[in-house]
Amino acid sequence: MKIYVVDSDEGTRSMLLYVLGEQSYTASGFETADSFKAALRTELPNLILLDSVMTEKEDGLSLLKWLKADRRTASIPVILLMEKATEMDRVIGLDLGADDYLSKPFGILELLSRIRAVARRTVESSKSAAVNGAHSYDYGNVHVDEDGHVVTVDGEEVLLTRKEFRLLCDLLRNQGRVLTRDQIMEQVWGFDYGGATRTVDIHINTLRKKIHDDGTMIQTVRGIGYKIDKEAKE
Repeated sequence: MKIYVVDSDEGTRSMLLYVLGEQSYTASGFETADSFKAALRTELPNLILLDSVMTEKEDGLSLLKWLKADRRTASIPVILLMEKATEMDRVIGLDLGADDYLSKPFGILELLSRIRAVARRTVESSKSAAVNGAHSYDYGNVHVDEDGHVVTVDGEEVLLTRKEFRLLCDLLRNQGRVLTRDQIMEQVWGFDYGGATRTVDIHINTLRKKIHDDGTMIQTVRGIGYKIDKEAKE
């Protein structure tokens, strides 16, 4: 498993590279956004540990947003390393597409546990797709190719983050059923998080905007969660 560590602090970066190496991970460290982007052009990692602060030129959250906006890197899992993170900082990081976060200072055992958890969810997602077979969904003017990770609206491709794509596929896969916010959080994020309601709601709103849905397709079930009907409304 190849891991990229992006952190402007040399001490933290060196410590993480040493720990990951001891666990038999293949790890590379990057001090700047430019060196990190150059490495991505050569080889993509399986996971990214990303400092949320970085440098004045480009902070980690901006870099995360850039990663999730590029089709080539959008599906790479990212764990944010956050200095004195407030609840809002964590919500923003998750909403931008981070798979998990750690607040500095953090313990090595917790870091390794989070890495294993993210890796496990990624593998389980791939196995599930292999067992269930590839699926395509058509709902009104929205077409979803689950195998190709492509979404089009009126024939025009729409770029979704990995979480937005999983959220849409889960709702389509469960047409006619209401998914609670807790169910969505568990299926898409894979862990319990105190800001779940806000995080899920923000992702739903962003997803609706991207697929030009006014709430007709992804319906809000007040006080419970969200659903997509079995048939598109005329």
